[in-house]
Amino acid sequence: MSNIKLSNLKARDGIDKKAIGRGIGSGCGKTSTYGHKGGKARSGRGKVKWFEGGQMPIYRRLPKRGFVSKSDKSCIVCINLVDLQRLCDAKIISAGQEINLEILKSLYAIKNSACTLRLLGKGELKTPLIITAGYATDSAIRAVEMAGGKVQIA
Repeated sequence: MSNIKLSNLKARDGIDKKAIGRGIGSGCGKTSTYGHKGGKARSGRGKVKWFEGGQMPIYRRLPKRGFVSKSDKSCIVCINLVDLQRLCDAKIISAGQEINLEILKSLYAIKNSACTLRLLGKGELKTPLIITAGYATDSAIRAVEMAGGKVQIA
């Protein structure tokens, strides 16, 4: 402790910038470089990215378009023909078998919370199947019938 000289002094651990708010001698005391009053001098300072200086923000200036249904669509699950063909190729589903929501749930092909099945026409179906769904696109119905199957809308 007696050998403290100016050449022996070193900065505190973890300090790589100027010490903020450490008194008048540091050069960054009192307001700690934040200036006087205002939003930038307060705690929790800064603004959200979409802040526009107090003018009416663009998301409130522009009109709202479209329609949002209040019915819950999260329980509708979509399945494509290509997915059904993969199940047929893996010999999980056999030709001529009746396919519905409960069977697909038991095969873990769709999530368990699903309450309605929607059949989409992406891909190609080569195996004849009898499919019961809540909804089906025209292209899906045509593809199933071309494969020798049948679509029933329940």
